[in-house]
Amino acid sequence: MRNQQQMMELILDTAQHNPHIRAVTMNGSRVNPNVPKDVFQDYDIVYLVDTLEPLVSDHRWIDVFGERMIMQLPDREQLPMHDGMIKFMYLIQLADGNRIDLRLQHIDHWREYVNEDRLTVILLDKDGRLPQLPAPDDRDYWIQRPTAADFAGCCNEFWWVSTYIAKGLWRQELLYALDHLNRYVRPQLEQMLCWQAASQHQFQITTGKSGKYLPQYLDDSTMARLLATYPHADNEAIWQSVFVMVELFDECARLVAERLGYMYDDGEAQRVCVHLLHVYALPADAIHMYE
Repeated sequence: MRNQQQMMELILDTAQHNPHIRAVTMNGSRVNPNVPKDVFQDYDIVYLVDTLEPLVSDHRWIDVFGERMIMQLPDREQLPMHDGMIKFMYLIQLADGNRIDLRLQHIDHWREYVNEDRLTVILLDKDGRLPQLPAPDDRDYWIQRPTAADFAGCCNEFWWVSTYIAKGLWRQELLYALDHLNRYVRPQLEQMLCWQAASQHQFQITTGKSGKYLPQYLDDSTMARLLATYPHADNEAIWQSVFVMVELFDECARLVAERLGYMYDDGEAQRVCVHLLHVYALPADAIHMYE
């Protein structure tokens, strides 16, 4: 696997020898001082170019980066090139383990680009067109303080969809139950945990994509309970994970509400918890009770 020095030399050398590439910037985790460094970090590179046409019309020029394992072209549907096209993206996973997320950006639109992300550093500026940028920081990714409506909406969605899980489990529809648990309910729990963590740090932290840095802000007990909400595909195991999830959410939501001065609908939470316990205890032939 090529190291960072080798990759950066390759990225900059490619830019130096291509007359259409007028500037190079890098953003993302490699310029974030708060992110631990490891071998799996992408190279988030932007080539600011005077024209896209010769580059996007023949992709062979990217072979210079090495053997590819797999690649995606998110903007492929824009091809062939049209007059309004100002950027194009290559997501390149190289066979040696390195990954380059390479964006071509028309340099005439540099003003819009440099204001997109505070995590940006200029690596090359052939024409001196780009401004001096402030030191990179990750404040654009800090968790935002929720409004009272945001908080109430998160709580309501959590408790509302929890009833779907109970229904699916009683019917033995495990795929349905797991889908609602992971697709709709879990994000609300993670959001509440992120708000709890951020509220302890004046909303000046980020927990990263998919909450990957969230464990840094949870005590061991809370982290263990969060992991316990990931069940095996077994009816009883899912039920137990639901009970852990609702307990954890309720506890966390009360704390966030207290810290932010918001109202927590305790009645809503209690009524849904009673309903979940009721459905859990229902016998499989409960339908006959209502005929």
